[in-house]
Amino acid sequence: MPILSRCLLFGLLVPACSGALAAPPKFEASGVAGYRIGGEFDVDGSQDGGLEEAEFDDGRSWGVGLALYRDRGSFYELLYSRQSTDLDRNEPALAGVDITTEYYQFGGTLLLEPQRSLIPWFSLTIGLTRFEADGFGSETEFSGSVGGGVRIPLGERAAVILGARGYGTLLDSDSGLFCRSIDGDATCLLRSSGDLMLQGEAMAGIAVRF
Repeated sequence: MPILSRCLLFGLLVPACSGALAAPPKFEASGVAGYRIGGEFDVDGSQDGGLEEAEFDDGRSWGVGLALYRDRGSFYELLYSRQSTDLDRNEPALAGVDITTEYYQFGGTLLLEPQRSLIPWFSLTIGLTRFEADGFGSETEFSGSVGGGVRIPLGERAAVILGARGYGTLLDSDSGLFCRSIDGDATCLLRSSGDLMLQGEAMAGIAVRF
């Protein structure tokens, strides 16, 4: 092959290979472990018939995510997060009642300056919150979240995720939650104390791109 032809072929192949190597990721799977706080409600007072406060116990949580990249610096994401805990209140009627809180969220994440070794990220989502109490059934409400933190790349395909996320769940003010009938009388485990229930969590995990 003449030298000129070889040079032309080399010149065509190098950009093509470089473009293939530089192709942005298409998908991502992630898993995180966290510590969640917050979640305040009212319960019926045991003495004066008034309302007293109860909160979810602070505790561990975990979550998973699936993402579709829009470009190198942003992606659409499905998130699932779960916490199983108790109510932080010394009330015999509530003793031993396990509460599970699940968030089903969809939204987007923005990676700021994705070529850096420490990548800030910002996320917004909307979706549903599902509460379940042992023996009292479940409740599902609309919710949203906002999150942020940093990513630490581990090569081309993986990264450590560090950050925090805040959740807000819409509730009907003064409405009963986890209601059931006992001997023909309706009773509710909790009562919403406002129009919005707030929770926050710190988290750490790993993301793998492919």
